[in-house]
Amino acid sequence: QSLWHPAHSSPSEPRTATGIKKGLPCRTATTMRLALLLLVAALFQLALCQRQDPFFWLSALRSRGYTYGSLQADTTGGDCPIECDCPPSFPIAMYCDSRNMQEVPYIPSRMKYLYLQHNEITGIPDGAFDNATGLVWLMMHQNKLSSDKIGKKVFAKLKSLDRLYLHHNELTRVPANLPKSLRDLRLNHNKISKVQSNSFEGMTELTILLLNDNAIPEMGGALKGLDSLTLLDISNNKLKKVPANLPEMLHQLYLESNSIDSLPAGFLNKFVKLQYVRIAHNQLTDRGIPPNTFNVSGLVELDLSYNKLERIPPVSTSLENLYLQANQIKEFSLGSLCSVVDVMNFSHLRVLRLDGNEITRDDLPNEATLCLRLASTIEL
Repeated sequence: QSLWHPAHSSPSEPRTATGIKKGLPCRTATTMRLALLLLVAALFQLALCQRQDPFFWLSALRSRGYTYGSLQADTTGGDCPIECDCPPSFPIAMYCDSRNMQEVPYIPSRMKYLYLQHNEITGIPDGAFDNATGLVWLMMHQNKLSSDKIGKKVFAKLKSLDRLYLHHNELTRVPANLPKSLRDLRLNHNKISKVQSNSFEGMTELTILLLNDNAIPEMGGALKGLDSLTLLDISNNKLKKVPANLPEMLHQLYLESNSIDSLPAGFLNKFVKLQYVRIAHNQLTDRGIPPNTFNVSGLVELDLSYNKLERIPPVSTSLENLYLQANQIKEFSLGSLCSVVDVMNFSHLRVLRLDGNEITRDDLPNEATLCLRLASTIEL
């Protein structure tokens, strides 16, 4: 290849066929030959190394911090199923999600985290997890699981199971013999129409229970003994009354989109940490709410929107968010928000929604400015 370029010299200078100036010392040509010889020698040495050690490239990986063990598959307790991924960097996890699988695969005994979501699995036979009783997380949401195809003892041996995700399936009842070790149980978006009184028996460690978007008409005594429960979501079911035996440690209680028309007297008084209560989209009337039901300290958010209330129910001055839109409220009863209005006594409401009722801004009393001095949003 020619080394000459018009930018290197003027066209008037005499040149050879290779473009090198006449009279140029042979030092340049010698340097080029030496570089070529060195390149050939390096390539020969590389080929020789490959013949001697076909895994010579591992030394380069080791120099970057990798070891032989970290690059080899862990087969403790069995090989990884061919349709799943078991990364050497995290040998106790098995990823089988979104593989169009129709049944639970073999699970090596070393596994603690099993991801089977987004598949076409319809059932779980007894013994499916008997080889991996140390499972901590089991993700089987968004499959096609049917209650009739789940073994009655399939979960019984999973003594360390912490999270069980079965939401977005076709379950008609809560699976039997669930592990008492569970902390997070998600059964939402199924077709559950009945909850047995012993469905969650002994689950003293359970903190999250999602049952929303099912067809549950009542809970009976199923919630009794759930002493650690902090989040309970039973919204979008067929409840006609507030479930009995609500755990006292609840932090969030979601009951919206049911058919509840009345509340038990003082049902919020026993909670020591409850901050969020949502009972929107029900059939609540003024008659169905006992006096001072919501006048309890500690509440941060109360959602009573889309009911049939005609008055603002009394609430604690410590409440920060109150949603009452889309009711039938006809007057702005300031005493429900502030029993006393002065410099030292006022509501801590930040958001108050009353839109979709039968009142306007003209119905606000003059004292509302003092009572709602912290409010950043008031919608009428």
